[in-house]
Amino acid sequence: MEMDPIRTALFVPGSRQDRFLKALDTGADKIIIDLEDAVPPSGKASAREDAVRFLKSNAGPRIIVRINAVGTPYFQADIDRIVAAAPVGLLVPKVESPQDLVSLNQALLQAERAASLEIGCIHVVALIETARAVDAISEIVRTRTEPHRLHTVAFGAADYSADIGIEMTLDGAELMFPRSKLVVACRAAELAPPIDTPFMVDLKDLNALQKDAGTARQLGFQGKLCIHPNQVEVINQVFSPKPREVHQARRIVEAFEKAEADGRGVLLVDGSFVDYPIVARARRILQLAKLIENR
Repeated sequence: MEMDPIRTALFVPGSRQDRFLKALDTGADKIIIDLEDAVPPSGKASAREDAVRFLKSNAGPRIIVRINAVGTPYFQADIDRIVAAAPVGLLVPKVESPQDLVSLNQALLQAERAASLEIGCIHVVALIETARAVDAISEIVRTRTEPHRLHTVAFGAADYSADIGIEMTLDGAELMFPRSKLVVACRAAELAPPIDTPFMVDLKDLNALQKDAGTARQLGFQGKLCIHPNQVEVINQVFSPKPREVHQARRIVEAFEKAEADGRGVLLVDGSFVDYPIVARARRILQLAKLIENR
């Protein structure tokens, strides 16, 4: 099952099975059943089993599970039980080094074999949420396990800010460095664009959310994590190509293909210079629009 595109990925607490189906109805591209931060230690086992039951009765490409981190007491049980229910992917918290991905892959291989699943069918999104992880991001995204697991990374600004000892602000200026570093690292490693941190400074301020999402899109993220259903529509709109963008992208591709057939590699479209990089971006816009339309 495919993972892209992920404009929105909505967290739902693993301890609140009554919200699982409601989350699917929000229009989020993915929902993330959260077995980590949203569930206290006393509730880990029951939340895990609730997630397994839901996955078995709602199979499909829209459900991701955030398991507990590699090295925690809950990690192995999460892997054994959740993998057997075959979600499209796992959100793995506190990834800080290539070794975390190697250890994760070994556990996934054993679980896939035990469940008679296709080897490599479980995709991984690594959550980057500490200074150590940001510092090591290039090494992390270049890690190639066999099979290759890492689809992309996501940014967790709350834990990152706590680790650094800074306060998150409404405009997010303090997060520009790690955000930019994640985008560049993913592109250099030829991974899918990363997923941005949830906006959590003021959940009622949808204008600030829209601005924050716009900044993330401009930096090169493919979407954002969401912590409340009211964030989904705003973020989906920000990360979806506008009709004028699709129209212009189609004009660029059509004009360029005609020019290329005539032996030209550059041209002007509506007064703007067009060459291969511009055409590549236009084609990505058309591909994304088609994927969204076919959902």
